[in-house]
Amino acid sequence: MLYQCRECMSEYPLNTLEYKCKCGGHFNLKFNKSGYKPDLYKDVSNLSLWDYECVLPFNKEESRDITMMEGLTPLIPLEEDLYAKAEYYMPTLSFKDRGGVMLVLLAKKIGLSEIAIDSSGNAATSVTAYSTRAGVRCHVFVPEKTSTNKLKQIQAHGGIVHTVWGNREDTSLAVKEFITLNNIFYASHIYNPVFYHGTKTYFYEVFEQLGFRFPDIFIIPIGNGTLIFGAELAFLELKEAGYIQKYPKIIGVQAKNCAPLISEDPVSIKETIAEGIAIPNPPRKKEILEIVNSTGGYIIGVDEDEILSAKDGLAKKGLYVEDTSAVNYCAYLKIKENLTPSESVVIPLCGSGLKSNVKHF
Repeated sequence: MLYQCRECMSEYPLNTLEYKCKCGGHFNLKFNKSGYKPDLYKDVSNLSLWDYECVLPFNKEESRDITMMEGLTPLIPLEEDLYAKAEYYMPTLSFKDRGGVMLVLLAKKIGLSEIAIDSSGNAATSVTAYSTRAGVRCHVFVPEKTSTNKLKQIQAHGGIVHTVWGNREDTSLAVKEFITLNNIFYASHIYNPVFYHGTKTYFYEVFEQLGFRFPDIFIIPIGNGTLIFGAELAFLELKEAGYIQKYPKIIGVQAKNCAPLISEDPVSIKETIAEGIAIPNPPRKKEILEIVNSTGGYIIGVDEDEILSAKDGLAKKGLYVEDTSAVNYCAYLKIKENLTPSESVVIPLCGSGLKSNVKHF
């Protein structure tokens, strides 16, 4: 493999310090190529989560004016038997687009013109983006310390932002009061199961990307459990269809500063940089624990400095993620020594680092 001048055909090695030919011409890259053989049966118009429309509550045709062809994110090998699914490749830069498109399709199907959602940022960003495409007004309730970058994105997509003084729990109370007073549909990614039928496609994709098998372990960040409930649906459906015999283990991860699934002491709840999972009192806590336990899994906590170290480690691997995503790699590093040889793990890189306020490194 080498460079070749487009003008005089001179050749240069890949490690040349020249950025163009001495004659002034620009470079082409010259290398041996294998012949392209098209797959005549691949539907290239459906390379998205709509590839799984047979198990979704809506179909691609219904989504025609709303979908941004979300899904089908890459599964990146990080280490031997460790894979990271780059969910920040999504249209709004987070995995929440899987459920966001479903919620807005629901709103459109039932004829709504206005909806409301509470979120720490990513779910609201996603639902707002799809709502705007669908011609639906979206009221967004966010905690006061939501990342400035997330707020800018929500506003850019056309969301009507309501900032709530307090934490994630206060935000939830505020939106519930608002929808009651104004008779507006609550497009909740926490309560509405339509959302989880979107997030379950994450697991269908991993299943296929690994050659129609699951990894031994899924590491999943837990705030309100939107990815956990998607896992439950996908595991059940694939088992009932006869494609898997047992569930892969789920290892949930929370920031120790806000880990209500690990400690029931409310005094232990503090602020955390992992804002996406900073949920002091998850409404579906009992169900989350039941799902994790049903897989033989468990939940671990990670420290703030460990999260930052993991974020830096991923960045050095070329993967710039938000703090909440870094908790997943952090959890892997904590359990790594206890893994048996060839035990495979998949972690989600849920959101782009561009969403976080840049105050580290």
